[in-house]
Amino acid sequence: MTIRRRISIATITLALVFSAQLATAKSQQKSPTADTTEIVDTVKALFTDLSNDDLTKFNSLVTPDFYMYDGGQRFTSESIVALIKAEQAAGKHYEWNVTQPDVHVTGNAAWIAYVASGTLHRKWLESAFLTKNAGHWKIAFFHSTRVPPPPPETH
Repeated sequence: MTIRRRISIATITLALVFSAQLATAKSQQKSPTADTTEIVDTVKALFTDLSNDDLTKFNSLVTPDFYMYDGGQRFTSESIVALIKAEQAAGKHYEWNVTQPDVHVTGNAAWIAYVASGTLHRKWLESAFLTKNAGHWKIAFFHSTRVPPPPPETH
């Protein structure tokens, strides 16, 4: 067998191996829609866990170095759950809804921006940065800014 023929066979073999690996990798990836849905669901679950004072479940949705900004302060997972728990003990009730989600995924990183609303007809502009760990999206950073109420109408 000539050297040219050996090179041709090796080239064809490598091309087939790489094509098979690429096809396998693509079939194992989630569709962009599946990632988007999982990211939105992760943020919604975070709010549910906050409402239920469930630090264990909350921590399952965030990275170990998670922190957030809200109301001009920095919070860790422990401090935000403690704050919400204290507020609920004082009689406050929180309900969060994720609306108008805008999700961007690049490999194992993603960010989401959305409008959050609650039972008191208040709105917040919120965003989060997520990373995919062991096939699941985890929130690494979260930011919330309250939208000021509109000025009263004058007649």
